[in-house]
Amino acid sequence: MTSTSARRLTGAVGQVALGVMLLVAGTAHLTVARQEFLAQVPSWLPLDADLVVVASGVVEICLGLALLAAWRQPVRGLAGAVVAAFFVAVFPGNIAQFTEGRDGFGLDTDAARAVRLIFQPLLVLWALAVTDAVSALRSLHRRP
Repeated sequence: MTSTSARRLTGAVGQVALGVMLLVAGTAHLTVARQEFLAQVPSWLPLDADLVVVASGVVEICLGLALLAAWRQPVRGLAGAVVAAFFVAVFPGNIAQFTEGRDGFGLDTDAARAVRLIFQPLLVLWALAVTDAVSALRSLHRRP
């Protein structure tokens, strides 16, 4: 196997894994983990917390489906960029969970909530890397 084909395979596996993870998380928003996700809605957000959980669950399901369906560039890269932007957009919820000391998903100490903060940027990088989003966006920018 060449390095190019190995990289493509790794990217494809990573993309499928991320897509499935988003589908599972989105479904959990709407079903079994709804209360847990409420802990991540910042108290300062001027929206109904349950609405935020439901809406973000629907968005996650849509993003997961997009990752599982988009295999050609530039659509694949755009899907990855949107997923990365979503992970950035929900990061204030993770910060709020830490700063407000809210328990959720077994994160019942400040240390556990702080460690979780480290993983959000890794999700952003994962989405960008497995979809080759940066290259796809650059190629779109270069088009006349």
